[in-house]
Amino acid sequence: MRTQSRRRPPRATLAMAAAGTLLAPLLSGCWVGAGGTGSGGDSVNVLMVNNPQMTELQKLAPRFTEETGIKVNFTVLPENDVRDKISQDFANQAGQYDVATLSNYEIPIYARNGWLKEMNSYVAKDPSYDEQDVLKPMRQSLTGDDGKLYGQPFYGESSFLMYRKDVFAEKGLTMPAHPTWQQVADLAEKADGAEPGMKGICLRGLPGWGEVMAPLTTVVNTFGGTWFDKDWTARLNSPEWQQATKFYVDLVREHGESGAAQSGFAECLNNMTQGKVAMWYDATSAAGSLEAANSPVKGKVGYAPAPVEKTESSGWLYTWAWGIQNASRNPDNAWKFVSWASSKQYEQLVGDEIGWSNVPAGKRASTYANPAYRQEAAAFQEMTKEAIEGARPDDPGVQPRPAPGIQFVGIPEFTDLGTKVSQEISAAIAGRQSVESALKKSQQLADEISEEYEGR
Repeated sequence: MRTQSRRRPPRATLAMAAAGTLLAPLLSGCWVGAGGTGSGGDSVNVLMVNNPQMTELQKLAPRFTEETGIKVNFTVLPENDVRDKISQDFANQAGQYDVATLSNYEIPIYARNGWLKEMNSYVAKDPSYDEQDVLKPMRQSLTGDDGKLYGQPFYGESSFLMYRKDVFAEKGLTMPAHPTWQQVADLAEKADGAEPGMKGICLRGLPGWGEVMAPLTTVVNTFGGTWFDKDWTARLNSPEWQQATKFYVDLVREHGESGAAQSGFAECLNNMTQGKVAMWYDATSAAGSLEAANSPVKGKVGYAPAPVEKTESSGWLYTWAWGIQNASRNPDNAWKFVSWASSKQYEQLVGDEIGWSNVPAGKRASTYANPAYRQEAAAFQEMTKEAIEGARPDDPGVQPRPAPGIQFVGIPEFTDLGTKVSQEISAAIAGRQSVESALKKSQQLADEISEEYEGR
């Protein structure tokens, strides 16, 4: 039982401890930020996640260099690794990287700590960027406490359910217009084995607060659970958390992909593209890859809203955005890259060179008015836009929350807490422990955060 009498540390101490959670990776190695060499002159250093849209940008970056004379040096890493490296460089203000891919979770926190350049001044001088064209939920999610912009979205996303229309037709299965999670579980059982080696569904099981905890937290929300109640009491041992987590773990163990405990976004995308799974619940941004010209499943995939139980919607709100490090030695050139990589012109370039279904969408109203995009992305574009506009980061469940966030809790400590809880959940998916044991340990971890935040 959690004690109520423990002396609460001063807020200044809490603030330092909170920032310290973002520095945890430093404790496991001998990385020395001050010795890093930053960019300079006519180059910028960009650190980014290895998602498909980013790797396409890397291929197109020579166009930016041709237009501006600015060379871009990319460092591209998997999601968990890139988060660690970004936190190291930005928290130390080492200036090794000018620009990094940050999410709407990190940007308000980084801005609060003074690690980012504000972008209002650049936007004011660059009317061609057309900031008002950026979807309002995206602008709001990248705004600091001071009302200033600290990020520009590369692409935005919510979450939805993807399924093989042809497989469903062959098996006589029908996807409801607004499926519940129980209906999805029933469909996964019936679709399991529909083709040789095909499993019913793919769900993330890879440890990481941005991996397995992202989809699982949306399931928890719609099953009636929450990480913390409005008074900061941890609720991971609640019946709702137990029910949602057991449902998720049982579903992926019984009808999910092989190696689920090591499957994240990239692995599930590969499984869906290669026809190894009949359904996949994940980011709306995945649709562009599934509908790409060279995709084996192009035209075979149907899309349905994020499944629900007790809420009307359950899709998350997320953006991979560009942040400029405050210690950048070349912030003006960094902005030129950011504005190019988030612009309408870049979307046009992707549409012309790669295909409109591959455009990093989910961020600009003009994208959804573009006839070329609407035609090529017809299978998913409207549902994606509706999911993003319908996301409720301040009210994602059935009870009041103490901090914003749908698939995360918008506090610095969540990086560490979410990662540790994810390791327990992944162990349950792997069969190394029960859900009850995983959540008992997770509740103890969350209780420590409760003790820090109670009374705020």
